Amino acid sequence: MPFGEYQYNVDDKGRVIIPPPFRDFVADGMIVTRGLDDCLFVFPLTAWERIEQHLTALPLTDPDSRKFVRFFYSGAAKAKLDSAGRITLPPPLRNYARADGNVVVVGAPNRLEIWNEALWLDNLGDVQSNPPAPELLRELIG
Repeated sequence: MPFGEYQYNVDDKGRVIIPPPFRDFVADGMIVTRGLDDCLFVFPLTAWERIEQHLTALPLTDPDSRKFVRFFYSGAAKAKLDSAGRITLPPPLRNYARADGNVVVVGAPNRLEIWNEALWLDNLGDVQSNPPAPELLRELIG
């Protein structure tokens, strides 16, 4: 399970380094797609296969399900680490996440997230000011 946060720059070819501690997690390839909160989600292929099973089980007759599947799938792109430990982010995904220049690569359960650095800091500040679900935290740590 990847955890931690690492700051990098997206180069002029749209490449970003995947932090060394995260590389084994995505070594067999990955899917990069639009995430929630204006970040990108990076799923190892095995996690993506499980997600696909859930997405294909959603009812086609439900408008919200269709919208979510379109949102998630239309932005998805396969990626593989190059010899320098980088992946290339397609322009539509870079635009969606404002992932040009400084970014933060974050570990999360079953995925990585790639954030515009300023958005990440804003998000982190919001969580520090208004912690979500304090009762959940009490359950986790006692």
